[in-house]
Order: sequence, then C-alpha cells, then structure tokens
Amino acid sequence: MSIIYSFIAASAAMVGALIIVTFHKWSEKNSFLIINFAAGIMLTLAFINLIPTGFEFNSSIMIYVLIGFLSMFFLQFVVLFHPCHDYKCSKHTDIISIAGLSLHSLIDGLMIAIGFEANSNLGILTTLAILFHKLPDGITISGILLHNKASNKKILKSSLLTAGFTPLGTVSGTLLFKNIPISPLALGAFLGITAGSFIFLAASDLIPETHKSTNRTTALMLFIGVIVILVTNIL
Repeated sequence: MSIIYSFIAASAAMVGALIIVTFHKWSEKNSFLIINFAAGIMLTLAFINLIPTGFEFNSSIMIYVLIGFLSMFFLQFVVLFHPCHDYKCSKHTDIISIAGLSLHSLIDGLMIAIGFEANSNLGILTTLAILFHKLPDGITISGILLHNKASNKKILKSSLLTAGFTPLGTVSGTLLFKNIPISPLALGAFLGITAGSFIFLAASDLIPETHKSTNRTTALMLFIGVIVILVTNIL
C-alpha cells in the first residue's frame, strides 16, 4: 500500500515537469523568474521544514546541515574539477540540482514508509503532505534545466529520475524497517544533509544566476516561492 502512495506522490513532480515542457517557449523566456522561484522553494523547505523536523530527531542536526552544504561544494568544485567564473557552465548546476533533489525525493519516500509503519492514517497524511510539495519540486528541477538550455527530452528524463527516488525510498524503507527500526538520529542526519544541499544550491548557484536579469520581478519570484511552501504547510 505504501508503495502505491509513493508513486502517486512522485507523479505530482512529473506534472510539474510537464507544465514546464508544455509551456516551453514561455518558460524559456522567463527562466530567470522560474529559477528564483525554485530558490525560494528550496530555502523555505530547508529552513521551515527540513531543519525543524530534523531537530525533533537529532539535536546535532546543524552539523549535518554543514556536511550537506560542504558535500555539495566538494561535488561542484572538486569532483567536477573546476569552478565556473565568467563563462556559462550549466553542467555544475544540472548535476548539483539533480543530486540535491534526488536525495530529497529519497527521504520523501522514506518518510512515507515510516508513516505507514506507524499506521495507515499517518501514512496517508504523510503522503498528502509530500504530494503537495512534489509539484513545485517538479517545476524546480525542470526550470533549472530549462534555464541551462536543456532539451524537453532531458528535462523529462531528469524529472523522472528525481521523482523515481520517492518510490525507491519507500521500497527501501519498507524492506529495511521490517527488520531494523530506523534510528531517529539517522533520520535527523538525512534531513540535515538534504537541507544543507538545498541551501548551497539556492545560495551558490540559483540566486547568483538571477543577478544577470534586469527584471525586478525576478527578485519578487523568490518571495513567491517562499509563500507557496508556507501556504502548503498551512494546508
């Protein structure tokens, strides 16, 4: 049952990707607006959802936030060998975005498994909460790839990849938790690492990119992204 619900939640991310692909011309023209919107979503998820929730499981979560931040820095500037300076380098942003959102999706799947391990009602509520923010997740990764001139085919493939980690997390969690109860400390650590990766991506890659835009509406979109997640939490 939990696996079916995880696929339903993951499908919302694909809907977000299809919105970007369907309105490709408009999205491409307004890509600066979309990536600032994505930055607002990522920052709010990190500071309002992931870190506070992680504190409930692990009081040392800020160490793992730092680990997540530094891990993304290491991936971009060490594993990928060189930083980008005055020239456009979309490879870094693409890989970091996909890695960060895939980790987030994996934890979403684990949370669904944990909810159903407790009871069916909690599992369904957890799925609904995740489903609400999966739509902006799909828009986020698709918007970033579109801004870097990715094709519709690559956008859909990458969105499917990141969304696929949700049912993967649920399947893994369901199999694992049957024999080994998940450690609250480990769950808090995962949430902290994801938060750190989101903060790095938003602050280091996405927001600086929007400085190239002369449209003042671009800055406003960051706040709209924040509001979307805040309203989702209230709902």
